[in-house]
Amino acid sequence: MVKGKAKGGRLSVLKGKEARLNRAIFHILALQSPLITYDIHKEVKAQKGLKHTKYTNVLRRIRALEELGYLEKAGTRKIKTQRGSQATLYQLATRAYLAILLNEVSLDNFVQKAHEGNVETMLVALALHASILEIPSNLSSQAFHKHERQRSNSA
Repeated sequence: MVKGKAKGGRLSVLKGKEARLNRAIFHILALQSPLITYDIHKEVKAQKGLKHTKYTNVLRRIRALEELGYLEKAGTRKIKTQRGSQATLYQLATRAYLAILLNEVSLDNFVQKAHEGNVETMLVALALHASILEIPSNLSSQAFHKHERQRSNSA
């Protein structure tokens, strides 16, 4: 086995000093989406340990998460405090749902116990993303195995 730090592990969006607030925002939007920043802030402050979180910190996190592709705009809503004003509604993007699941799933457990078809699908997706293997995009997982056998036989 190769020594050194593994490349995998916890996702950067769910570690570090912003992790707690990111998780809270993800949790809130997973349960009550879409929401405006004010409502997200109100829900964040209701969570244990985040009672004193400032609105500007929530706003900054929402903007950063949107820029990173974890949140997306879901339209606008009229706000009561300023006549004629609109506030942006936010919802979780697919990337956020994936981050939540990857944070909860034990990859060791997945590799050991997942159905073969699921393992193949994940292998193809990860290999394509990592550009480790040269896989034509039109190959299915069965064709992927055939392609790899041919590649290894010719090597």
